[in-house]
Order: sequence, then structure tokens, then C-alpha cells
Amino acid sequence: MLDARIYRAALVPVLLAVIVCAFSLQDQPAPLGTTLAPDAFSGADANRELRSLVAAYPRRRAGDAADAALARRVADSFRGMGAAYEVSTPSFEGETIDGRRTLTTVLARQVGSPGPELVVVAHRDAARPGAAAELSGTAAMIELARIVAGGRLRRTVTFVSTSGGSGGAAGARDLVHRLSGNPIDAVVVLGDLGSRPPRKPIVTAWSDGSQIGPLRLQRTIADAVRQEVATSAGGPGIVTQWTRLAFPGTVGEQGPLVGGGLPAALLSSSGERPPKADAPVDQNRLEAYGRAALRSLVALDEGPALAAAPNRDVVTLRKVLPPWAVRLLVGSLLLAPLLVTVDGFARVRRRQQPVTPWLGWIGAAAAPFAIAAAFATVLGVTGLLTATPPAPVPDGAIPIDSAGRAALVATGLVLVLAILGRPVLLRLMGGRRHLDGPGAGAALMLVWTVLAALMWLVNPYAAACMVPAAHLWLVVAAPGVRLRRGAAVGLVALSLLPFLVAALNIAGQAGYDPLGFAWALLLAVAGGQIGPVAWLFWSIAAGCVAAAVVLAWRTRRGPADETGEARITVRGPVTYAGPGSLGGTESALRR
Repeated sequence: MLDARIYRAALVPVLLAVIVCAFSLQDQPAPLGTTLAPDAFSGADANRELRSLVAAYPRRRAGDAADAALARRVADSFRGMGAAYEVSTPSFEGETIDGRRTLTTVLARQVGSPGPELVVVAHRDAARPGAAAELSGTAAMIELARIVAGGRLRRTVTFVSTSGGSGGAAGARDLVHRLSGNPIDAVVVLGDLGSRPPRKPIVTAWSDGSQIGPLRLQRTIADAVRQEVATSAGGPGIVTQWTRLAFPGTVGEQGPLVGGGLPAALLSSSGERPPKADAPVDQNRLEAYGRAALRSLVALDEGPALAAAPNRDVVTLRKVLPPWAVRLLVGSLLLAPLLVTVDGFARVRRRQQPVTPWLGWIGAAAAPFAIAAAFATVLGVTGLLTATPPAPVPDGAIPIDSAGRAALVATGLVLVLAILGRPVLLRLMGGRRHLDGPGAGAALMLVWTVLAALMWLVNPYAAACMVPAAHLWLVVAAPGVRLRRGAAVGLVALSLLPFLVAALNIAGQAGYDPLGFAWALLLAVAGGQIGPVAWLFWSIAAGCVAAAVVLAWRTRRGPADETGEARITVRGPVTYAGPGSLGGTESALRR
């Protein structure tokens, strides 16, 4: 099963790929700047506006009467700035943390010179009463619109007040379609601009898709934060970048915008997560972040067009690693286990060892996960789970009530019952009860490497998480390699480390505890964020993990092979020089 010569030869392209990646590193794009001081932004005026809005609309769930009234007030604020803005208030149906609601978007457009346009977005709803810090982005946006009214900016600029940002980002999702006909150069999303202390990174551009916002836009906003707030905006490390590209999703409102192909980034002192409902707003902080937003807007207006779309660039060693280099590197790392697997599978078939039953065993191991995911999907489609937004929601935005607990318990019971029903699934899929024999390892590696290759075609960052298992499981699955049980189980555990790191990274950034993470995963499947193709793929991968654990746990045999026959050798005893010692007999040729 494990041919060391093929494995060593297939590792040569890895060295070449590393060299190519080293030469592919590029400099980070320089941020856009401006010499104009954004002193026109008044923190006192913005804070006064904020207090007035919070006092008038303390409760403003997405789509309720207070949210609609606040939308009218924001629209009146834009109309009160004279004839500078063309104001419109379209309504639409969207999924929120309270189910499907009628939402209103407020758009105030100031026409400038022809060319790519600038957009500023802030949501006005909140999941909890008060939430002044969450509304600070709207207050700052109104102040920004007042400052630039009358043609201070050369380009066309549109200020947008959305609803649904407290969970699901329905307003931003609808905005993607409304902006599709216009050339958009940059979208600056304003979040919490008044609370302290900051939660870095202050500038984020994660997406609901497999891309991130343009790096130059992020660096432009981050440079404005450094100058006005006198603090570093921070930045994600290589592990975080890789994780978010491998398993995309964000609770920030920039997610659907970037996922829809718009160059967007979020400016928020509390990061992508919303601030606490009782977080106080510091007027000086509001003024500093408001001026950073104004500086960013002026720099984008004065500078050349970004002409940058969302991408998959990774920043490492202060350089930019392009996505094609990542694909080349990950592909070269998958080449060795793929070739060894194909060779091992051919050997097993030549020896007429069965493989199909072990494919059925893996299918039966994957079926419980697929059945549980299908059940969660049914919960969302039938409306048994009423709040299933098509995007991740912040922790606690959709609390685990009695219906949520029932859904979690029911999904868990379905998973347990499906696992208990594995004997029936084994018979249906033609699998055998005990996982042993050379065909078992061949089936495991065949399924895993095919899954990894398919994922490499779609998302090389996620495929990179499957690379350690593709290499380490060769040793575990090879019938000719005898390992101690502890060492074999340790190799399987080590191969799953990338997935553990990714889960901890995502949970930490979103603020999920273990129960909250399970709840968010259930909502993601029920809401369609993780579609049938995705959960079926990862269910098969989970079945492979179960097979690898069983293979590692099984008791290794002695010198005899897995069929119980004595191992065939080319030569006999040292003094033997009869027929077969030179490999010319039929028994030797069968090897």
C-alpha cells in the first residue's frame, strides 16, 4: 500500500512549489492618504444625534415599528440637508433574527463626477434594548453626510441605512442587488464607533464567500485609524486568515457585500462582533473614529480608483501571497499521497482484495452525520426553526429558547439513533461489520484523497486542512506497517489538529462557547449557510475519520499478512540458492 519510492519522488514538486511561492511574494499595496485634516467632524454633534436616536427608539428590532420609524427619521435627516441628496426608502422581505420581516433601506445619493462611486453603510437595528454603541455608526454616518453635503467630494457618494445588521445582514444582502448596476470603488461599513476599549482588528473584511475585501481598502482605513485614534488597527495572523478563507463566514455586515463582489471593509472599534448592549459611548472616542471615517472617505475620493475586487490574498511576513501560489503549494502537497493511493489501490485490486465493502463501511459511518444535517435542514425549510438567517449571527442574537433546545436535542437524538442503526446501514450499503484487510486502508485513502482533490479545486485553503491526514493516514492504513496502538491513534489525532485549530479560531472570534458553537452550527445548516453539498461532503469526511480511528485502534497482526498466510519472501534461507532465489518463479512474479 505504501510505496516509499513513489512517495519520495512525488515530494520533489513540493520543493519546487516552495521556491515558486517564495518568489511570488509581493509587497503590500500602499494605503491612500490625504493632507486635509478631518476637523469638520464634530463628536459633540454626533453624540447629540446618537442620544436623541437612542432616547426615541430604545427598542428597535429589525422590521418592527420602531425600526421603521427610525428609518423615516434617518431619511428626514438626509432630506433636511437641502437638495444635496436624492433620498429613497425601498422596502423588501428579509430573514432576520425574528424570522421573515418587511425591512426598509434608506439611500441618500449625492451625484458627483462620472466614475466609480463610494458607499457608506451603517445598520440601525439592535437585538437588545438600548445598544447605543451599536447605533453610533448611524449617528456618525449622518454627521458625515452633513459634512460632505454640497459637493465637498468629487465622486458620487451614497449613504445607506440598513436593517438586519443585528443578525443575518438582510439589509446588506439586499443592498448588493441595488448597487449591482453602478461601478462601486469602495464600500465603508460603519459599526461601533464609540465604545472602548477596542477589540482588534478594528478593520475587517471577512466575507460570507471564499474571499476577503481588497487589502488596499483595509490599509487605507487602518492608516486613518492610526492617525486619528492614535492606535494600531491590528491585523489577523496567518492562521486566522487561512481559517477564515477555508471556512468563510462573518457576523459583520460587510460579509454579504464582499461575498457579492463589492470591495467592502468594516470599521468598528469592537471588531466584527457587535458591542454589548450596555456598552457606554465615549464622545471623544466617537469623534476620533468619526474623523477616521471622514479621513478614509476623503482619501478614497482624492486618490486614484482602487480598481480592486475581493480576493484571496494572504498577508505573511509583511508580504502578500497570491492565491495561485497557495493553490500550487497545496496541490503539490497532495500529489504524493494521491499517487501512492492510486498505486496502492491498483496493487490491492491485482491481488483481488475486496474494496467495495469498505467503501460501504465508510458510507455507513458517514450516513448518521448526513441524516442529522438533513434533519436540521428540514427544521429550517418547514419553519419549525423560525429564525434561520442565511448568514451567521452574533452570539446571543438568537437565544436558545425552549424551541431551540428542543431542536438541538432532536438533532442529537437523530444522530445517536442513526449511529445505533449502523448495522442496518451497513447491510443497505453492502459494507462489512469489521474493518480489516488491505482493502480497508485502500478504501479509506481513496475516499479521503478524492475528497481532498475535489476540495482543492474549489477551495485550496480548506484542502490544506486535509493535507496532514492525507500523509499521516498512509502509515496508519498500510497493512505492512506495524505501529503500536498509541502511536497510530496519536497520528490520527495529529492529522485532525488543523480542524481543531480552525474551530477554536472561529469560536473565539465570534465569541461562541461550546453550546453556542453547536447552536450556531445548527442555525447555519437550517438556514442554508451550509448547503446540502457542503454537509454531505463533510459527512463523508467524518466517515473517513471514523474509519481512520478504527484502523488505528485495531490490534496489529504479526509477520503474517492480513489474510493469515505466511509472508512471501524473494529469497529463502541465507544458504539457499535454489529456484526462486532470483525472483524468476511464478510465485515471485505474483509480487
